[in-house]
Amino acid sequence: MQTPEPARGRLLRRRTVLTSGAAGAAALGLGLSGDTFSIPGKAAPLANQSNASVERVHSLGRNREVDLVLMYPEGVDREGLPVCLMLHGRYGDARKSAGGLPGWLSAAVAEGRVPPFAFLAVDGGGNSYWHRHPGDDPMWMLLDEVPRWLGERGLGGDDGQPFAVSGISMGGFGALLYARRRHEHDNPVTAAAVVSPALITSWREMSKRKAFVDEAEWAGMDPLRHIPELDNVALGVWCGLGDRFITGTREFIRRARPEVASTTPGGHNSRYYRKALPEVVSFIGRKLAERDA
Repeated sequence: MQTPEPARGRLLRRRTVLTSGAAGAAALGLGLSGDTFSIPGKAAPLANQSNASVERVHSLGRNREVDLVLMYPEGVDREGLPVCLMLHGRYGDARKSAGGLPGWLSAAVAEGRVPPFAFLAVDGGGNSYWHRHPGDDPMWMLLDEVPRWLGERGLGGDDGQPFAVSGISMGGFGALLYARRRHEHDNPVTAAAVVSPALITSWREMSKRKAFVDEAEWAGMDPLRHIPELDNVALGVWCGLGDRFITGTREFIRRARPEVASTTPGGHNSRYYRKALPEVVSFIGRKLAERDA
């Protein structure tokens, strides 16, 4: 069994990583400044759930305060738990991402169907599609700041990196983009799970969302155009047959050939999400068990 690195050693190493990351972000014109550390504060229970907490931190990448929502399985030691990101949808936020996840996660762990892990949700912006905008870069936050925040809270293993990513709607788009970026950084995620991903097949339709400056920017990030860059990431995809994104999702399934591809009756709404998310928990947990076998 590996001996945990002393907390001071972990923090010093993360200071070096963050400094280089902040310098890179400054070179991109983000104008980041201020303290590079987010000292863990007193996390408050979320919606009276003892296994879900919310904490306010300052994101240099986003140039604002954001909520960190952590969801744990009940009755397990939280120290060192692996973490899966949960990216929220358009006009959503971290608090709204929790929903029934804490309960589904606790049940799956208690029944022995999955090993213990945690979910992290963080505010990514209402219409960001989880990519960089002037003065606001939620993807940089995910790649550079989240590992530090997790490490400071004793989560995510020695490097604080999430082992997996999941997302709903716009968050599904963001999850696939995040998985691609992690692969490009030679630090791939084990799994990516997306529910009702906002995969749009025409610029005419995407331009209505005003989330990209032009078609070229969208094309550079559109998961449908960058499937090979996901490489060997284990993929799970869920979408309702009545969902407005079913056409793009079917195209993604056809080309990416995910391990799990579920298209069943349902729409783009919480009723469908409540059906799909317990399966997401099982898929992510199974991939974690396989990784650690």
